[in-house]
Amino acid sequence: MPNKLTTYLNIQTNAAPLSVFRIGFGIMMLASIIRFWSYGWIEKLYLEPKFHFSYYGLEFIKPIGVYSYLIFFICGLSALFVALGFKYRIAIITFFLSFTYIELMDKTTYLNHYYFISVLSFLMCFLPANTYFSIDAFIRKKQYNQIPKWTIDCIKLLLGIVYVYAGLAKINSDWLFKAMPLKIWLPSKYDLPFIGQSLMQQEWFHIAMSWSGMLYDLTIPFLLLYKRTRIFAFVLVVFFHVFTRVLFPIGMFPYVMIVGTLIFFDYGVHERILNVIRGLFSFFKLKASNLENLSYKVSNEKIILPILGLFFTIQLLLPFRYVLYPNELFWTEEGYRFSWRVMLMEKAGYAEFKIVNAETGHSFSVNNSDFLTPFQEKQMSSQPDFILEYAKYLEQHFLAQGHKNIEIYVDSYVALNGRSSERFINPKVDLLKQTESLKTKNWILPFKDEIKGL
Repeated sequence: MPNKLTTYLNIQTNAAPLSVFRIGFGIMMLASIIRFWSYGWIEKLYLEPKFHFSYYGLEFIKPIGVYSYLIFFICGLSALFVALGFKYRIAIITFFLSFTYIELMDKTTYLNHYYFISVLSFLMCFLPANTYFSIDAFIRKKQYNQIPKWTIDCIKLLLGIVYVYAGLAKINSDWLFKAMPLKIWLPSKYDLPFIGQSLMQQEWFHIAMSWSGMLYDLTIPFLLLYKRTRIFAFVLVVFFHVFTRVLFPIGMFPYVMIVGTLIFFDYGVHERILNVIRGLFSFFKLKASNLENLSYKVSNEKIILPILGLFFTIQLLLPFRYVLYPNELFWTEEGYRFSWRVMLMEKAGYAEFKIVNAETGHSFSVNNSDFLTPFQEKQMSSQPDFILEYAKYLEQHFLAQGHKNIEIYVDSYVALNGRSSERFINPKVDLLKQTESLKTKNWILPFKDEIKGL
């Protein structure tokens, strides 16, 4: 086994796929930052709110006022440098740090898609994506057109994990047999040409979409790996992600995945893509034929490989941490984030907070809109860690106003995947006596139904 591993690690392959991936990734990320900025979302999501929800253990990461624009600028500029392959190592590390900081500034904006970009950019910090067809190569007047095969396979493996885990997560009774939450979302697309008034309203179509989504996620990495099915698989990738983009407002993610799956193709396809780019920018007279071509050997391989081994071990194990919690995952969301569970549930919540003077018994209710934006309130009302953090914030606010002996209770209800609304948090529990931790939140009331599956 060690001999086979050593042999694999010494296999060299053409560097073009990694270069095309670098270019596509950088361009997609730059476009995402420009889009986010142009829509005014920096101000709306990070400057306007009075309060920001934080990740457990990372409470020190917050928006920095108007200087938050600087973080986005740095992130966009580093994405451009990544695409160009200019000062690549510094650029990709800067992108990873700035993008991840943006992602962690407010838990309200969490998306699996953002998490994917963070882990992918972290992985790219260790890959020689600038050895070929890059400004760095032209500056040093030599390029490495042969790189270790594992540097490309790492990206294929990460993409495979995302797809397969997303497929495994769909193997549950709500998704497969009740077509939830697609049965809630799809009928609202009645205005789509041709299919909005017909297919989108049919239950059989909702079931078909659920099953096909699960089968697509579970099989697409393997279809892309197999040469005979690769073109067919890529057509499926394009159709699936374009169709998903039409149905749901999920930003640039579909295009990122389409561009990303190109890495499964042989180097000849990528060389043709690079030739197109060479043709577009031929006036720069940057001809690769003038550069010395070499084979690249990863320096510090003995350090990098264990780091990547640990990285992939975490990626494989972290999504299953939910088994450590006894309650229904979709209800409590304990272990839900960072697990590639994409668009699996629709939760609608209501939460009314009551501030009580423990000595006098005097109480009053809180108007959440005085403290939270509508988007924040929507997220808070159905997620227990949000509810607890918000209660702690209310405590500090009302203590500062002179209130004493404060207790805070919440009257909350949540409807999950089309079910009737049920009481969510124990209304007799003083939230101020609870602390955030990785332990089970026993103040969440039990789920009165059962969702079977992984």
